[in-house]
Amino acid sequence: MIYIIFIVISIASFVIQQSLTSKFQKYSRIPLSQPMYGKDVAERMLRENGINNVSVTSTPGSLTDHYNPANQTVNLSSSVYGTNSVAAAAVAAHECGHAVQHAQGYAPLKLRSALVPVVSFASQWVTWIILIGIILVQVFPVIFWIGIGLFAATTLFSFITLPVEIDASQRAIQWLERTGITQGENTTMAKSALRSAAYTYVIAALGSLATLVYYVVIAMSGRR
Repeated sequence: MIYIIFIVISIASFVIQQSLTSKFQKYSRIPLSQPMYGKDVAERMLRENGINNVSVTSTPGSLTDHYNPANQTVNLSSSVYGTNSVAAAAVAAHECGHAVQHAQGYAPLKLRSALVPVVSFASQWVTWIILIGIILVQVFPVIFWIGIGLFAATTLFSFITLPVEIDASQRAIQWLERTGITQGENTTMAKSALRSAAYTYVIAALGSLATLVYYVVIAMSGRR
């Protein structure tokens, strides 16, 4: 049964990722009714939310956009930072949504930020500990359980990420619509793009949970 779940999740992940890529490529070619680059959208959203201590920067890569609460920067990929498009506006506003969450003390974001050091440590060592644990499960099962504990931390992080990302997208869409930066069909496109992006987090969380259950089953059975 667990293998069927893995197959279903893998197929869903592939389909959603392809849909996300296709939508962003399509919406990246559709300009806004007013000439605003992603950088302009981000700076305006920050300013209108009373956030003056966060800077907007350009970062290399594609879909590498993120908000860094440590140094208070909204980092936009080059294709978003300097592009006038529906996709660029949606991504820029979404990342600024995280900045607004930070400024307002949004609880799930605070919890996720608190878990970052733990998850960073877990991600660095969990693969090796799980591997050694599986090999020695009949001799030293405690090693495997330690690995499962570390993996559980990353799984928890994945689920805590869901409300953070969904809320940031909702803030982005509401602001874009309220300010008229996106209107009518353009707003629908922005919603569609951000919804697909949210689905990738859902699939990742479910995949992590399925893997965690699989590891627990192995540990409980005491065999490979």
